[in-house]
Amino acid sequence: MNESSLWAVISVPQSLSDLAHSHRLIDGEGKRWFDIRKLVSAAGTGFFYVKRKNPRKMTEKLEFRKYDPSVNPHVPFTESKMK
Repeated sequence: MNESSLWAVISVPQSLSDLAHSHRLIDGEGKRWFDIRKLVSAAGTGFFYVKRKNPRKMTEKLEFRKYDPSVNPHVPFTESKMK
């Protein structure tokens, strides 16, 4: 395997939307069984986490209390749209 074909196999996503599209698993019928969701800090620092969510099992919005390195304590993180 030459170097150029290896690079085609190992590609790095350029944005969050590329990451979301490249990491969606597909079941037997070709439908995805989870989506990538963005969790944004309630402190307003712009820090975010990315999490998987199964929309069939969990219909409510995700909300977690996680660490925000800009503020230092744990703050609520709520689900928002990925752009």
